[in-house]
Amino acid sequence: MSRVGLTPVIIPDGVTVDLTDKVMTAKGKLGELNLTFADDVIPSLEEDKLWVKPANDTQKARKLWGTFRSLAGNIVQGVSEGYSKDLQVNGVGYRAQVQGKDLVLQLGHSHEIRHPIPEGIKITCETQNEISIFGADKQAVGSVAAKIRSYRPPEPYKGKGVKYKDEQILRKEGKKK
Repeated sequence: MSRVGLTPVIIPDGVTVDLTDKVMTAKGKLGELNLTFADDVIPSLEEDKLWVKPANDTQKARKLWGTFRSLAGNIVQGVSEGYSKDLQVNGVGYRAQVQGKDLVLQLGHSHEIRHPIPEGIKITCETQNEISIFGADKQAVGSVAAKIRSYRPPEPYKGKGVKYKDEQILRKEGKKK
């Protein structure tokens, strides 16, 4: 039995949720997001709460029950508060800056890396070594952060590369004489 699915999604003030058939549309101050529920779960809207129930007692329905409740909660939180990820760029000569609609990264390659900023995502660079990614869609924010990190993942000897702000790098001991 899903423990996540037992709790409803509480809809905060300033967010409107419309439920037509199996499609949930949430509108808030940060935009509008949609979620299409699977046939194995039944969403219902009661006052300011969204409930998700399994349609039957199959194993697939029980698995999807908690998953879709979490997805619905992420969408409601996304349009009301949003999600953010912070990255750090570590290394001599490594830097990041926003130029127009591109994030320009200099990560020790012979060329600079231009990453286009997708629609609905806001990227800012407070300093040359910090990147902040903000948006309403949790999956899109995480995907953009992972893509930027993949250009130069942190290496274990000196810790150079792009890492999440709260990430701990397991450091290795270097060569001994």
